[in-house]
Amino acid sequence: MQKKTKLQRFVWIDIMITLVTLEIMQYFYYGIRAVVLSGICVAVSVIAEIISIRMMKRKFTADDLMCVSDALIISLMMPAVMNFRIAGIACVFAVVVAKNVFGGRKNMIFSPSASAYVFMLTSWKSQLLMFTTPHTHTGISEKAVNLVSSASHTFNTSGKMNFTDFEIIMGNVTGASGAVSILLLAVSAVILILRRDISAGAFTGTIAGTVIPAYFAPMCDSRYDSIKYSLVANMVLFASIYIISDKRIAPKRSYYAFFYGFFIALTAYIVTMTTAKENVIVIMSLLFTPLCLGFRSLEKHIENLKKEEATAFE
Repeated sequence: MQKKTKLQRFVWIDIMITLVTLEIMQYFYYGIRAVVLSGICVAVSVIAEIISIRMMKRKFTADDLMCVSDALIISLMMPAVMNFRIAGIACVFAVVVAKNVFGGRKNMIFSPSASAYVFMLTSWKSQLLMFTTPHTHTGISEKAVNLVSSASHTFNTSGKMNFTDFEIIMGNVTGASGAVSILLLAVSAVILILRRDISAGAFTGTIAGTVIPAYFAPMCDSRYDSIKYSLVANMVLFASIYIISDKRIAPKRSYYAFFYGFFIALTAYIVTMTTAKENVIVIMSLLFTPLCLGFRSLEKHIENLKKEEATAFE
């Protein structure tokens, strides 16, 4: 049991390192306001976690610090100029409602970060989907001006992106900075998969579920552009790493995890293509919770059968 506890903490550290690199890039493009936003999310999440755990008469341990990574994920999905109050409410919702109401980190059903995002999307959509352009630094107490739609919105409605490939790779595009830093996300994915911190099956399934329909039913004139933009827009890469491939949520077996990610991405692509809605993949990750629970139940059933067979042969 001690070995498992240490492993959970090492996973948390690895994920935190990749998230901090995304935070640094966010600071580079949007200034101190983005850092303060992330700090508020972390502080509120830790306080909410401690209070929730105390109310459940449990002891707060180092493993409960996973709420910090969830908070950073939430902040990276927001505009850098998001209202601090809304961000705090979203983090409380993630910790208390999405996680601890269902038993806490040992009984995870919903992704806290995805739940918080969908909560904000239903309550403060206009603020969540409007952004400042890169290299626009807004002061901590300043009111954001000249807000624009994201590059994902442009792609969904026109099939085009008004940015060069280099700008897309470096994250110099309009949107939530954590979700558009493609180069850093790609490196993070490789590192986290190699260190077995995220589900490789869920990640590859999500990528396959995006690439295949983007090729056979392209959202723009070029199949190549359809695949490229479908992967970099609508938080697909970000969600595939930090939400869908979260080992606390995804099925344990690689082939179950693959189809779990595949069906989420496939459904998200179809909905995006037909409705032009942004970031549908985050919503689908919540709606497909019954599928994940079904895979988990099947995994437990298989494990029980193996134990029975092993006992019978003894």
